Amino acid sequence: MRMRRKPNLDARMDRCANLLISTPESLRGRWLELSELPYGELHIELGCGKGLFTAEMAKQSPEALFIGLEKVKNVIVIALERVERECLQNVRFINNLADDLTSFFAPGEVSRIYLNFSDPWPSQRHAKRRLTSQSFLESYKNVLSRDGEIHFKTDNIPLFEFSLREFQRAGLTVLQENRNLHRNGPAGVMTDYEMKFHGEGIAINMCIVGRPLAPMPSLPGVNLHGLF
Repeated sequence: MRMRRKPNLDARMDRCANLLISTPESLRGRWLELSELPYGELHIELGCGKGLFTAEMAKQSPEALFIGLEKVKNVIVIALERVERECLQNVRFINNLADDLTSFFAPGEVSRIYLNFSDPWPSQRHAKRRLTSQSFLESYKNVLSRDGEIHFKTDNIPLFEFSLREFQRAGLTVLQENRNLHRNGPAGVMTDYEMKFHGEGIAINMCIVGRPLAPMPSLPGVNLHGLF
């Protein structure tokens, strides 16, 4: 069912226009220069929804710039109003869910990508539309810095298993994995969906992935084992 258009949507969007990047491609390679005092890192959330997670993370890491991508205007307007109301300076939004992030972000420009409760697209014929499928992962790898990370959370076990296989296929390393993130109580910042699922006793699956660590180079004529 199509979501009913919110009243005064255009006017509400206009009131928060300072937070919405209408031409993100123009900032490609220059995102960290958005303020007079450049930010140290660029973090993005794909499908940021109503913006709760992005806003809370931005409060915890004021040295980083957070970009929330959301294609549904009815939803992103709530995120815009939340950040405007809380006067957060290190958050911007893009009203799009880019199929190819390389059009918005330069190689190595992004330090962290958040994928929170993405659409599982359960039908196998729609597998390529999952945000952890190979075509998306190649895009993420292109824009991630050498030590960049992808943080992935879902309540959907089949999607989680699929994603772990896709990460491996893409040459990414699982740095952390947890099949019941909030087993001992809330851990970290939650999304709206996450709070709902946790309240219903549904286990949250989480993993953090990154590029494989480069092996320590060998030095000619040096026995490294004798150094430790």
